[in-house]
Amino acid sequence: MKNTLIDINDSTIKKYIESLRPEDLEIREKVDIGYSYEKNIVILFEIRPKWDTPKKKEHIEFAKIRYYKSRKEWNLYWMRANLKWELYEPFPLSTHLSKIIEIIKEDKHGCFYG
Repeated sequence: MKNTLIDINDSTIKKYIESLRPEDLEIREKVDIGYSYEKNIVILFEIRPKWDTPKKKEHIEFAKIRYYKSRKEWNLYWMRANLKWELYEPFPLSTHLSKIIEIIKEDKHGCFYG
């Protein structure tokens, strides 16, 4: 029997992303949501056709979540119009990834979903 390690953080992010994705496959061709998760950084992004080359897709990043092992906490960042990441205020950190996702869902200041 193969021993498989389940990454609870990847599972948490995947579940959240699936809740955001359009159900209709035709709509997904026009707009979709994705993520990347490597080591200690999660990037959430929108997937759309490029405006000047519709057959090519582009990833438009809107949230970054970073885990700091030394402090055992997650920090949340949002993408500014100048394409630089900024720490989300007033509650940017948590010891649980699910709490960070709740902050993104709430989007109190319109930083993630406009």
